[in-house]
Amino acid sequence: MSSELLIVESPAKAGTIKKYLGANFLVLASYGHIRDLLPKTGAVDPEHDFKMTYVYNDRSQAHIAAILKAAANAKVLWLATDPDREGEAIAWHILELLKEHHQLSHLTVHRVVFHEITKTAVLDAVKHPRALSQELVNAQIARRALDYLVGFNLSPLLWKKIRYGLSAGRVQSPALRLIVTREEEVNSFKPREYWDIVAQLEAKEQHFNAKLTVYAGKKLTQFSITNSTQADRCATTVLADSDKVLTVKEVTSKDRQRRPLPPFTTSTLQQEASKKLSFSAKRTMSIAQKLYESGHITYMRTDSVAMASEAVKEIRQLIAEKFGAVAVPHKPMVYQNKTKNAQEAHEAIRPTKAAQLAESLGLDPDAKKLYQLIWNRAVASQMAPAVFKVVQVTLVTSTGDHVLAASGSTLVSKGFLALYKIEDEEEDGEKLPNLAQGDKVQLLELTPKQHFTEPPPFFTEASLVKALEAYGIGRPSTYATIIDTLLTREYVVLERKQFHPTDIGKVVNHFLTNYFTQYVDYDFTAHLEDELDEVAKGKVNYLALLKDFWTPFIAKIHEVDKSVSKTEVTVTQQLDEKCPKCGRPLQLKLGKKGTFVSCSGFPECDYARQASDTNIGSNHATEPANATLTEELCPNCQGKLRIIEGRFGKFYGCSNYPNCRYIRPLHTKVAPKPTGISCPQCKEGELVERHSRRNTTFYACNRFPKCRYTVSGKPVAESCPKCHHPILIIKSSTKGDYKACPQKDCDYQEGGSALASKTAKKTKSS
Repeated sequence: MSSELLIVESPAKAGTIKKYLGANFLVLASYGHIRDLLPKTGAVDPEHDFKMTYVYNDRSQAHIAAILKAAANAKVLWLATDPDREGEAIAWHILELLKEHHQLSHLTVHRVVFHEITKTAVLDAVKHPRALSQELVNAQIARRALDYLVGFNLSPLLWKKIRYGLSAGRVQSPALRLIVTREEEVNSFKPREYWDIVAQLEAKEQHFNAKLTVYAGKKLTQFSITNSTQADRCATTVLADSDKVLTVKEVTSKDRQRRPLPPFTTSTLQQEASKKLSFSAKRTMSIAQKLYESGHITYMRTDSVAMASEAVKEIRQLIAEKFGAVAVPHKPMVYQNKTKNAQEAHEAIRPTKAAQLAESLGLDPDAKKLYQLIWNRAVASQMAPAVFKVVQVTLVTSTGDHVLAASGSTLVSKGFLALYKIEDEEEDGEKLPNLAQGDKVQLLELTPKQHFTEPPPFFTEASLVKALEAYGIGRPSTYATIIDTLLTREYVVLERKQFHPTDIGKVVNHFLTNYFTQYVDYDFTAHLEDELDEVAKGKVNYLALLKDFWTPFIAKIHEVDKSVSKTEVTVTQQLDEKCPKCGRPLQLKLGKKGTFVSCSGFPECDYARQASDTNIGSNHATEPANATLTEELCPNCQGKLRIIEGRFGKFYGCSNYPNCRYIRPLHTKVAPKPTGISCPQCKEGELVERHSRRNTTFYACNRFPKCRYTVSGKPVAESCPKCHHPILIIKSSTKGDYKACPQKDCDYQEGGSALASKTAKKTKSS
């Protein structure tokens, strides 16, 4: 029998580590926690110093038996659970198990930690063992006790005041508040109109754009021009004063550097995997766990942005081989974590061996994608900055009263961008002609452009993780669990990758923010996390922390239980409508099967109907109580448009619904312009000019969403001579506009650079 017993959490790690340690070691897995708090009221007893009652998991019985049998014959016990609080607590629970069975007296116990499962890391950990950290264990015990006390006292109150089966949590509730508050901000948002004056210029046979920055000697701000009348007057005045010629007043040119991003932390990995790979936080962490257990990456629960010096050296050598010496900075790139109370005992997430490419590891498709993302980020973090040449040109009219500015950028040196693209960084901006002070520039056109301020965006998984980290709600290892809990409890839904609170989510949040304000406050939650960190450092006694929390919390539970009625909580909206049975006001109420309309005179009056009869919160309301009539006319039937609050925010809808079903998003203030060209797909609608949130122009069928036909270029009522598609579109290039077929499998083009390109191809082939 083996005299050395080493216990890890996961069976996937056990086999790999066994190969490194040799025959004298027996490596077993605990399969996570072997015991947890009794899942009933009373498992944490505040009356007796928060004594905790643990039970062994049924699923762990076989693993427990294997550990006890191996420990009986071993001389040395190595506890090699994960290098965090949770891992420390699992090791402590294993020791408690052995103590109960009187199997500790003959064992020498060591705690070892490693942040990557490689031979070097494992052997080095065994050479440098330490004692179990009771401070880390206490921090995990305190966290578990807090979560238990909140869940087992607040959740039953939700059952009494709202409906059975609901839950509240110490960190999930503030997270829910974030999502509900954001939707309220979006729905209450009032767009502000503003205008820019954009000039189309030409110099040295090159077209470029400039923006009016000073008008009549006054510097323009975002809201200097707020309506079309002002905008037209500005454009007319500048055009007249310039006589269609501008003079270059100043040209500045400078280099701008963009440093690479640091290697991944748990939070940034979840955010980037969501944006780049469309992975949920839960999926990301599950795949990362397997990559770690397979020895491919370092530990995936970390706040650190630092990498070991040996890893940095290896990565710099690899960069020189793959990208050349120019891509390697003179000194290694050093990063500092800006996150408050960052857990930096670990390294950043990186490949254990930079030379290991994704193609060589035999990974499944998802694991390959995530590994490649981690590899790219870690390697790019040690590459040279990208260098851009930025040119800014200031132009004035002949009177000098009006100033326009143009800017352009050129990528001089790719640096890290050769490997890792950043969403907000384009490799090249607009190209400007080579201009000098005093040069004359032709003013071809001056166009007023209308804009509207936009509401804050709904949370995505990436932005929610970022917000949780910024507010200090939870820790990186808990973000995936928080999000999964909100979705599982159906407090929120993911629609088009955006979080929206459900009716029940809003009611729960309203109840908690109204009656338990302190406990869903972001600062309070973050402060509690800080105190848990202090417990982990040995600076705060965990029993004192629990007592300070428990006394006011349970008092508040009893107060709300006595003073708040169920009706106060479940009524979500008072309707501007009378009950047809008794004449009292109707109200929107939350029941067992969702929202319904009820008489405020209940139980004296039992009138009720489905909420869908009024379509409140729907995008197809007959007479919604939350609609605001505007003076704008519907482009389809000339009826007045209303601003309606729907399930996913506010939108414009025709007041003649259901006879007219015209709708458009609230941010799209300009009505779609008709083109007079029939939709080639449905043959019923007409193509109209529309504008996206980013103010790009496209053309779509006006029967959307029934018909989703769109094209990017302006349509022309001419059929394609090659494939006979009913329309052509106008495209632009540096050599002018040309016509092209919008069908992907048709390459027909005519006019402008298209003809020049065709001629060149024919000449080359002949």
